[in-house]
Amino acid sequence: MERERTCCFTGHRENKLPWRGNETDARCVQLKKEISRALERAFLSGMRHFICGMATGCDLYFAEAVLALREKLPGITLEAAIPWEGQAQNWSPAQRRRYNVLRDLCDYETVISESYTPDCLKRRNEYMVDSSALVIAVYSGAAGGTRNTMLYAMRKGVELYEIEI
Repeated sequence: MERERTCCFTGHRENKLPWRGNETDARCVQLKKEISRALERAFLSGMRHFICGMATGCDLYFAEAVLALREKLPGITLEAAIPWEGQAQNWSPAQRRRYNVLRDLCDYETVISESYTPDCLKRRNEYMVDSSALVIAVYSGAAGGTRNTMLYAMRKGVELYEIEI
């Protein structure tokens, strides 16, 4: 894929979101709308390939929003950037089902490591940023992978669009 037409995503897992896993919470519903609007703006600016890290919470909201946009607009592709092959093995059955459905609907898949390593999540995040011209981030101000990915994007000079929660 052309980097100039590629957008990736970073955001918090559901345990760091104020509503946890309650996706009927009005704040979650609003966030999903904001992610969709950000994706539409990215599309209008020329983005056609979207990369998702496939974690619970915001990553899966992003993947679902890309797939919904792909239904409406031609030429959109979605890539699953998977930090290690067993990423979803300890998730709840419902989360694993959702993950597997979304993974199957992706156009491309990049697996960073066959097994878990202490740095595979960081390497996944760096792969996504290094492959992209735009990073969309859902960020609460909390320390962790989302902030680290945003800082990495800034150091690399990659455009960053932040959705604050």
